[in-house]
Amino acid sequence: MARYLSLSATQRFYDLLGSRLDTQAFYEDRALNILIKNGNFETAQNVMEFGCGTGRFAARLLRDVLPCKARYHGCDLSPKMVALSRERLGQFGPRVSIWQSGETFDLTPGQPPFDRICSTFVLELFAPERIREFLTVAAQALTPGGLLCLSNLTTGQDLVSGFVSKTWEGLARLSPALVGGCHPARLDLLLSEEQWHIHHHWLGSSWGIPLEVTIAARTDPANTNELETR
Repeated sequence: MARYLSLSATQRFYDLLGSRLDTQAFYEDRALNILIKNGNFETAQNVMEFGCGTGRFAARLLRDVLPCKARYHGCDLSPKMVALSRERLGQFGPRVSIWQSGETFDLTPGQPPFDRICSTFVLELFAPERIREFLTVAAQALTPGGLLCLSNLTTGQDLVSGFVSKTWEGLARLSPALVGGCHPARLDLLLSEEQWHIHHHWLGSSWGIPLEVTIAARTDPANTNELETR
């Protein structure tokens, strides 16, 4: 049976990890590149990131991708991560707002509706039922035509990444703190067709670590005939 870190234990872990979180770039960046390429961020005006970490992904969006007047909102459970993000993104001034999140998936401090909601390597910290709660909140906070942009650790798709994901899951069952509370997850399978239409989905790996990218739009029942198929 899967074991998950409590919110307080998760907060302590990432407070202690601090800026060392950026060392995960060696495998995360492949997924982030795909997310940026297919998320149409060039047209976004109001972006929300759930789990902003050190602000590394946000800095890239604000510096290289988003329109110059686009606003970014980010939250994180860890006060250390909030502080690191604020320091890194301070150069962007009033375009940026960052706050510490609590036990609920409350996105209202970021002033929804958003045309992009992002979460990168965060949702796998939660049990599936909690991820579904977040997805429902995200659907309510998106503008019509807005996109949900996710990247995460996932289950392996070949011999090497399969071994890595099974080993990772075994460590998580033994003690979630050994892997920072993360469990390999298939987020695309948690998006209900009644709520979401998947625009882009990618499964792959980097350095043997299995990765997933999912970009989805909120389903509009009035326009279901116009949506692309998966």
